[in-house]
Amino acid sequence: MWNSGAMSCPLGKNSLPQTMLLFLLSFQVLNIPVLKANEETDRSTNFIPTVEFAVNTFNQKSQDEYAYRMKHIMSSWREMVDFPAVFSMRLQLRRTICKKFEESLDICPFQEGHALNNTFTCLFTVGIYPWVTEFKLFKSECS
Repeated sequence: MWNSGAMSCPLGKNSLPQTMLLFLLSFQVLNIPVLKANEETDRSTNFIPTVEFAVNTFNQKSQDEYAYRMKHIMSSWREMVDFPAVFSMRLQLRRTICKKFEESLDICPFQEGHALNNTFTCLFTVGIYPWVTEFKLFKSECS
């Protein structure tokens, strides 16, 4: 048989509102990283297409018959200019098994092996005019 007197809460009838308050406050603490992620997502709405433009331009100018795609963003930053929005990024590009003008290059597997022409590290500086979806490559240096 259960003895309700032995299991009573010392806070009495105020315990439910206090428990709910702690419960709700714990969600506010958990939401802090989500807010930071949303700020990052806002920035990336212009950044991700800029990266895609840089890689696409690299592939168009390359004499290689195979396409390269981004393996890793080594670093990136927004340049301190007001107009246009300018991003600089150091990207590691790796050769894929797909030819340059095939579809779905973003999921094309990388070539196996570690040949010297298999990977490039490139510094790109790209301006973006988001209201007309126009990009301009200011700098491209690869090694």
